[in-house]
Amino acid sequence: MSRRAVVAIVGRPNVGKSTLFNRLLGARQAIVHNMPGVTRDRNYAQAEWSGRIFSIVDTGGFIPGSDDLIERAVTGQAEAAVEESDVVLFVLDGKDGVNPMEKTIAGILRKSGRPVVLCVNKVDAASFEAGVYQFHELGLGDPIGVSAMSGRNVGDLLDAVVARFPSDGAAGEEHDPRLKIAVIGRPNVGKSSLVNALLGEERSIVTDIPGTTRDSIDSVLRYYGEEILLIDTAGLRKRAHIGAQVEFYSTLRVLHTLEACHVAVVLVDATFGLQTQDLKIIEEAIERKRGIIVAVNKWDLVEKDSTTAQTFERHLRLGLRRHGFIPIIFISAVTKQRIYRLLEMAKAVRAEMEKRIETSTLNEFVQTITSGNPHPPVGIREVKFRHVVQAEGSPPVFVFFTNFPDDISETYTRFLENQFRERFGFSGVPLTFRFRRK
Repeated sequence: MSRRAVVAIVGRPNVGKSTLFNRLLGARQAIVHNMPGVTRDRNYAQAEWSGRIFSIVDTGGFIPGSDDLIERAVTGQAEAAVEESDVVLFVLDGKDGVNPMEKTIAGILRKSGRPVVLCVNKVDAASFEAGVYQFHELGLGDPIGVSAMSGRNVGDLLDAVVARFPSDGAAGEEHDPRLKIAVIGRPNVGKSSLVNALLGEERSIVTDIPGTTRDSIDSVLRYYGEEILLIDTAGLRKRAHIGAQVEFYSTLRVLHTLEACHVAVVLVDATFGLQTQDLKIIEEAIERKRGIIVAVNKWDLVEKDSTTAQTFERHLRLGLRRHGFIPIIFISAVTKQRIYRLLEMAKAVRAEMEKRIETSTLNEFVQTITSGNPHPPVGIREVKFRHVVQAEGSPPVFVFFTNFPDDISETYTRFLENQFRERFGFSGVPLTFRFRRK
């Protein structure tokens, strides 16, 4: 399972990084303002170009050598993004020419060893192209003049970025059939304790200080003759609480881990219940179409009666809202309660991810449910679902061929998903429905 490439957008303040980020995504996700320093946190998003899906990281202004605490923190973010990136998109201001600070940044990027694409922004017309060539002196290859504001030459820029991605079949990357389980969650929910309990050894340092684990730690668990890869990650923190470069580095590592695993076990602290940050972590896993299990840890610390588990799960389900497909298990890493049942559940979720439904069965089923509960008409015309196929497995993708693919409502898509889950299961597995014209 290959992970997505990561593109880090870096540059000094006020050169148009956030504007370019929004242009690449076709959306205004970053705050854009002409005052330097508006973007102080990293902004993550997914993009696609030429059939390649990748992650983009927008960073604050790169200010090497600054004594200002905030500027140093922003620079730390940018350095961490470069460290975890596959390609660096170095944005420069075509109207200002080469800035001394950019020569310093160029030196840092050369030392990083990452492929770099020079993006000279604010080249709004062909008449400004001549000024692009001066950026050759940075020694980072051919600069590309673009206008993030208007979109000029952005396609050429993306072609250059994608061309520098590592190949899907990189040397040394062989298919690994082992089940990969990522243990993720907020700091201090017991991730390392769970991994240690499963392994029966103190592989990770376990303390009550949030953030002790700052990198991902892979361990091989032998379970009834089968090897399972356990990945203990740093805690995903609220971004307002991430202040040091090492914490930013850890956040990217967690996102990478999600992309590399089959099943994400999201630990929830039983003494706190489901928190907003837990939901954000779950959304990160769903966005990456990973199998998901919610494991309520520290269950041994909860005073219980005969209805405690049912009541707790009911509250969890309310919090999870439309993500009712996620299985829930109550565990204790300290007492080892149900931790091996958690492994069996993870194996079952992976099997659900790899499940394929025969095309004839799919079409018979879809015709039945759409006939009984048809999509609302588009204007005066009836919406018809002519054919459906499972295009991919692990994770499953279903393609519906219809006469109005762009008008299928979100409400009806949720109806289809609920019907699919009721009929075919897919417990713990995010489903993807695509609609095509036929």
